[in-house]
Amino acid sequence: MEGSALVSQRQRLIIAVDGPSGSGKSSVCRAVAGRLGAAYLDTGAMYRAATWYALAQGIDLADERAVAVAVGELPLTISTDPEHQTITVGQSDVTAAIRETRISERVSEIATNRPARALLIAAQRRIIDDSGFIVAEGRDITTVVAPDAQVRVLLTASAEARLRRRGLQLGGTETAEALHRQVIARDARDSTASNFTEAADGVAVLDSSDLTFQETIDALIQRVEQASDEPLSIPSAGASRGESR
Repeated sequence: MEGSALVSQRQRLIIAVDGPSGSGKSSVCRAVAGRLGAAYLDTGAMYRAATWYALAQGIDLADERAVAVAVGELPLTISTDPEHQTITVGQSDVTAAIRETRISERVSEIATNRPARALLIAAQRRIIDDSGFIVAEGRDITTVVAPDAQVRVLLTASAEARLRRRGLQLGGTETAEALHRQVIARDARDSTASNFTEAADGVAVLDSSDLTFQETIDALIQRVEQASDEPLSIPSAGASRGESR
Protein backbone atom coordinates (compact mmCIF):
# COMPACT_ATOMS: atom_id res chain seq x y z
CA MET A 1 0.00 0.00 0.00
CA GLU A 2 1.27 3.46 -0.84
CA GLY A 3 0.33 6.88 0.51
CA SER A 4 -0.93 9.68 -1.72
CA ALA A 5 -1.62 13.30 -0.84
CA LEU A 6 -5.09 14.69 -0.27
CA VAL A 7 -5.00 18.46 0.17
CA SER A 8 -7.73 20.23 2.13
CA GLN A 9 -8.58 23.90 1.70
CA ARG A 10 -9.70 24.19 5.34
CA GLN A 11 -7.90 24.23 8.65
CA ARG A 12 -6.26 21.05 9.84
CA LEU A 13 -8.94 19.28 11.84
CA ILE A 14 -9.06 15.57 12.60
CA ILE A 15 -12.35 14.06 13.78
CA ALA A 16 -11.83 10.56 15.18
CA VAL A 17 -14.82 8.33 15.88
CA ASP A 18 -14.78 4.82 17.33
CA GLY A 19 -17.56 2.44 18.25
CA PRO A 20 -19.00 -1.06 18.06
CA SER A 21 -20.72 -2.70 15.09
CA GLY A 22 -24.12 -1.27 14.29
CA SER A 23 -23.61 1.93 16.26
CA GLY A 24 -24.03 3.99 13.09
CA LYS A 25 -20.38 5.03 12.70
CA SER A 26 -20.14 4.73 8.94
CA SER A 27 -23.43 6.37 7.96
CA VAL A 28 -23.15 9.13 10.55
CA CYS A 29 -19.50 9.93 9.87
CA ARG A 30 -20.03 9.90 6.11
CA ALA A 31 -22.93 12.34 6.50
CA VAL A 32 -20.96 14.60 8.85
CA ALA A 33 -17.99 14.67 6.47
CA GLY A 34 -20.33 15.55 3.61
CA ARG A 35 -21.95 18.34 5.62
CA LEU A 36 -18.61 19.86 6.63
CA GLY A 37 -16.79 19.36 3.33
CA ALA A 38 -14.25 17.05 4.95
CA ALA A 39 -12.63 13.87 3.69
CA TYR A 40 -13.95 10.59 5.09
CA LEU A 41 -12.04 7.46 6.01
CA ASP A 42 -13.80 4.16 6.74
CA THR A 43 -10.97 2.17 8.30
CA GLY A 44 -13.22 -0.86 8.67
CA ALA A 45 -13.43 -1.00 4.87
CA MET A 46 -9.66 -1.37 4.79
CA TYR A 47 -9.80 -4.44 7.05
CA ARG A 48 -12.62 -5.81 4.93
CA ALA A 49 -10.67 -5.24 1.72
CA ALA A 50 -7.67 -7.01 3.24
CA THR A 51 -9.94 -9.93 4.18
CA TRP A 52 -11.33 -10.10 0.64
CA TYR A 53 -7.82 -10.04 -0.82
CA ALA A 54 -6.43 -12.73 1.49
CA LEU A 55 -9.37 -15.02 0.75
CA ALA A 56 -9.08 -14.36 -2.98
CA GLN A 57 -5.41 -15.38 -2.76
CA GLY A 58 -6.38 -18.61 -1.03
CA ILE A 59 -4.51 -17.69 2.13
CA ASP A 60 -5.31 -19.42 5.39
CA LEU A 61 -6.41 -16.56 7.66
CA ALA A 62 -5.02 -18.47 10.65
CA ASP A 63 -1.52 -18.18 9.16
CA GLU A 64 -0.41 -14.93 10.79
CA ARG A 65 2.74 -14.47 8.73
CA ALA A 66 1.11 -15.25 5.37
CA VAL A 67 -1.73 -12.84 6.12
CA ALA A 68 0.71 -10.08 7.11
CA VAL A 69 2.67 -10.58 3.88
CA ALA A 70 -0.57 -10.33 1.87
CA VAL A 71 -1.62 -7.15 3.68
CA GLY A 72 1.79 -5.64 3.02
CA GLU A 73 1.27 -6.27 -0.70
CA LEU A 74 -2.41 -5.25 -0.71
CA PRO A 75 -3.03 -3.10 -3.84
CA LEU A 76 -5.75 -1.05 -2.15
CA THR A 77 -7.28 2.21 -3.33
CA ILE A 78 -9.92 3.70 -1.05
CA SER A 79 -11.98 6.77 -1.82
CA THR A 80 -12.07 9.49 0.81
CA ASP A 81 -14.99 11.30 -0.79
CA PRO A 82 -17.97 10.79 1.56
CA GLU A 83 -20.41 11.19 -1.30
CA HIS A 84 -18.84 8.54 -3.49
CA GLN A 85 -17.18 5.70 -1.61
CA THR A 86 -15.28 3.30 -3.85
CA ILE A 87 -12.86 0.59 -2.75
CA THR A 88 -10.73 -1.23 -5.29
CA VAL A 89 -8.15 -3.97 -4.88
CA GLY A 90 -5.94 -4.05 -7.94
CA GLN A 91 -8.35 -3.84 -10.84
CA SER A 92 -11.31 -5.22 -8.87
CA ASP A 93 -14.04 -2.94 -7.53
CA VAL A 94 -14.82 -4.56 -4.17
CA THR A 95 -17.05 -1.81 -2.77
CA ALA A 96 -20.04 -4.13 -2.56
CA ALA A 97 -18.18 -7.43 -2.17
CA ILE A 98 -16.51 -6.46 1.11
CA ARG A 99 -19.94 -6.03 2.72
CA GLU A 100 -20.95 -9.62 2.06
CA THR A 101 -21.67 -11.91 4.98
CA ARG A 102 -18.68 -14.13 4.19
CA ILE A 103 -16.40 -11.12 4.71
CA SER A 104 -18.22 -9.84 7.80
CA GLU A 105 -17.80 -13.20 9.48
CA ARG A 106 -14.05 -13.44 8.72
CA VAL A 107 -12.81 -9.84 9.05
CA SER A 108 -11.97 -10.27 12.74
CA GLU A 109 -9.24 -12.71 11.72
CA ILE A 110 -7.48 -9.82 9.98
CA ALA A 111 -8.33 -7.25 12.65
CA THR A 112 -6.80 -9.37 15.40
CA ASN A 113 -3.67 -10.24 13.41
CA ARG A 114 -1.23 -7.80 15.04
CA PRO A 115 1.39 -7.60 12.23
CA ALA A 116 -1.36 -7.06 9.65
CA ARG A 117 -3.08 -4.55 11.91
CA ALA A 118 0.14 -2.57 12.30
CA LEU A 119 0.46 -2.28 8.51
CA LEU A 120 -3.11 -1.08 8.12
CA ILE A 121 -2.76 1.41 10.97
CA ALA A 122 0.32 2.88 9.29
CA ALA A 123 -1.64 3.28 6.04
CA GLN A 124 -4.53 4.91 7.91
CA ARG A 125 -2.19 7.40 9.56
CA ARG A 126 -0.74 8.37 6.18
CA ILE A 127 -4.20 9.03 4.78
CA ILE A 128 -5.22 11.08 7.82
CA ASP A 129 -1.98 13.08 7.85
CA ASP A 130 -2.23 13.82 4.15
CA SER A 131 -5.86 14.90 4.31
CA GLY A 132 -5.67 17.52 7.04
CA PHE A 133 -9.45 17.83 7.39
CA ILE A 134 -11.04 14.42 7.78
CA VAL A 135 -13.58 12.34 9.63
CA ALA A 136 -12.00 8.95 10.36
CA GLU A 137 -13.96 6.14 11.97
CA GLY A 138 -13.24 2.64 13.17
CA ARG A 139 -12.27 0.72 16.30
CA ASP A 140 -9.09 2.38 17.60
CA ILE A 141 -8.94 5.75 15.87
CA THR A 142 -9.29 7.78 19.08
CA THR A 143 -6.65 5.80 20.97
CA VAL A 144 -4.11 4.37 18.50
CA VAL A 145 -4.45 5.74 14.98
CA ALA A 146 -5.11 9.41 15.77
CA PRO A 147 -4.91 9.92 19.55
CA ASP A 148 -4.05 13.62 19.01
CA ALA A 149 -7.21 14.32 17.00
CA GLN A 150 -8.96 17.54 17.98
CA VAL A 151 -12.30 15.71 18.18
CA ARG A 152 -12.42 12.22 19.70
CA VAL A 153 -15.77 10.51 20.11
CA LEU A 154 -16.97 7.04 21.05
CA LEU A 155 -20.25 6.52 19.20
CA THR A 156 -22.18 3.74 20.87
CA ALA A 157 -25.66 2.27 21.16
CA SER A 158 -27.42 -0.53 22.99
CA ALA A 159 -27.05 -4.09 21.71
CA GLU A 160 -30.74 -4.13 20.76
CA ALA A 161 -30.42 -0.96 18.72
CA ARG A 162 -27.25 -2.16 17.00
CA LEU A 163 -28.76 -5.51 16.01
CA ARG A 164 -31.87 -3.80 14.70
CA ARG A 165 -29.90 -1.31 12.64
CA ARG A 166 -27.62 -3.92 11.13
CA GLY A 167 -30.66 -6.01 10.22
CA LEU A 168 -32.25 -3.05 8.46
CA GLN A 169 -28.97 -2.22 6.74
CA LEU A 170 -28.88 -5.73 5.30
CA GLY A 171 -32.48 -5.51 4.15
CA GLY A 172 -33.85 -8.02 6.64
CA THR A 173 -32.13 -10.89 4.84
CA GLU A 174 -30.08 -12.15 7.79
CA THR A 175 -31.23 -14.50 10.53
CA ALA A 176 -31.00 -13.50 14.19
CA GLU A 177 -28.11 -15.94 14.58
CA ALA A 178 -26.22 -14.44 11.63
CA LEU A 179 -26.76 -10.92 12.95
CA HIS A 180 -25.45 -11.96 16.34
CA ARG A 181 -22.30 -13.36 14.70
CA GLN A 182 -21.75 -10.20 12.68
CA VAL A 183 -22.38 -7.74 15.50
CA ILE A 184 -22.06 -9.13 19.02
CA ALA A 185 -19.66 -12.03 18.39
CA ARG A 186 -17.49 -9.96 16.05
CA ASP A 187 -17.22 -7.18 18.63
CA ALA A 188 -16.15 -9.72 21.23
CA ARG A 189 -13.38 -11.00 18.94
CA ASP A 190 -12.21 -7.55 17.87
CA SER A 191 -12.10 -6.31 21.45
CA THR A 192 -9.08 -8.53 22.02
CA ALA A 193 -7.11 -6.19 19.74
CA SER A 194 -8.66 -2.80 20.60
CA ASN A 195 -10.98 -1.29 23.17
CA PHE A 196 -13.95 0.34 21.46
CA THR A 197 -16.60 -0.25 24.12
CA GLU A 198 -15.28 2.18 26.74
CA ALA A 199 -14.14 5.74 26.18
CA ALA A 200 -10.50 6.50 26.91
CA ASP A 201 -9.50 9.66 28.77
CA GLY A 202 -10.47 12.72 26.76
CA VAL A 203 -12.88 10.82 24.50
CA ALA A 204 -16.51 11.99 24.55
CA VAL A 205 -19.32 9.43 24.54
CA LEU A 206 -22.21 9.83 22.13
CA ASP A 207 -24.96 7.27 22.77
CA SER A 208 -27.25 7.06 19.75
CA SER A 209 -29.62 4.41 21.15
CA ASP A 210 -32.52 6.84 21.45
CA LEU A 211 -31.45 9.36 18.83
CA THR A 212 -32.61 9.60 15.26
CA PHE A 213 -30.05 9.52 12.47
CA GLN A 214 -30.28 13.31 12.04
CA GLU A 215 -30.03 13.93 15.77
CA THR A 216 -26.86 11.87 15.92
CA ILE A 217 -25.35 13.82 13.01
CA ASP A 218 -26.23 17.12 14.68
CA ALA A 219 -24.74 15.99 18.01
CA LEU A 220 -21.43 15.05 16.37
CA ILE A 221 -21.27 18.30 14.38
CA GLN A 222 -21.88 20.22 17.60
CA ARG A 223 -18.82 18.56 19.11
CA VAL A 224 -16.79 19.44 16.04
CA GLU A 225 -17.86 23.07 16.23
CA GLN A 226 -16.91 23.25 19.89
CA ALA A 227 -13.42 21.97 19.13
CA SER A 228 -12.80 24.04 16.01
CA ASP A 229 -10.46 27.04 16.18
CA GLU A 230 -12.54 28.88 13.61
CA PRO A 231 -16.27 28.98 12.81
CA LEU A 232 -17.43 26.11 10.64
CA SER A 233 -19.84 26.69 7.81
CA ILE A 234 -21.44 24.06 5.63
CA PRO A 235 -19.96 24.47 2.12
CA SER A 236 -22.11 24.12 -0.95
CA ALA A 237 -19.62 22.03 -2.91
CA GLY A 238 -17.37 20.56 -0.24
CA ALA A 239 -13.66 20.69 0.21
CA SER A 240 -11.14 18.95 -1.99
CA ARG A 241 -11.44 15.19 -1.66
CA GLY A 242 -10.04 12.23 -3.52
CA GLU A 243 -8.62 8.78 -3.19
CA SER A 244 -5.78 7.30 -1.18
CA ARG A 245 -3.68 4.26 -1.67
